[in-house]
Amino acid sequence: MDFEKARFNMIEQQIRPWNVLNQAVLDLLEVVKRENFVSTGLEKLAFTDCDLPIRVDGKDTGETMFSPKMEARVLQELELNNYDKVLEIGTGTGYMAALMAQQCAQVTTIEINPAIAKMARSNLTKNGITGVKVVDGCGFELAPSLGQFDAIVLSGASPTMPKGLLEALNPLGRLMAIVGQAPAMQLVLAKKSRDSQLISTPLFETMAKVLNNAPKANEFVF
Repeated sequence: MDFEKARFNMIEQQIRPWNVLNQAVLDLLEVVKRENFVSTGLEKLAFTDCDLPIRVDGKDTGETMFSPKMEARVLQELELNNYDKVLEIGTGTGYMAALMAQQCAQVTTIEINPAIAKMARSNLTKNGITGVKVVDGCGFELAPSLGQFDAIVLSGASPTMPKGLLEALNPLGRLMAIVGQAPAMQLVLAKKSRDSQLISTPLFETMAKVLNNAPKANEFVF
């Protein structure tokens, strides 16, 4: 399989038409090789327009990897700077963390499944990705103890915007999350003002699996 041709077609036929026009983001998709981060045996599907299952030792974990266009759109909307500290909830294969690490100072990513976390560390090491720390555990529980971040990304859905993660944001920080309950979910960008007010902007409708231990809709009203 010609991976470079498949990568070019993915960018031109899937990602650009999905309003991803930031050239820095498009360039990253060529540099960070997606086929090196998908589960073993799925390399030829790395550029398809769909979520891919995350497998460890050939067994499905029940988790999935975002489609390429979703990853690219999230990265574009985050507008990361080289001084940003980023927290990711849900490491998956490590690909999203690898992309973000090229645009910011540091990525801390938390994965609740130890086997997936181990795989992500291996993927990041083999691809020479530095500036990423993979932490085992529940992101919703650990986030408040890890300091303040300029951006927080949920690599999955939450029925509501989680208060604990918002409190881990620096002033002017932003939180990117898929919020809602099936069949009505939206990708939402919440920005924190200097006086700790939140401005929430729905970006588009989408669907994703709810993250483990995400707050229920009746636990916090945003």
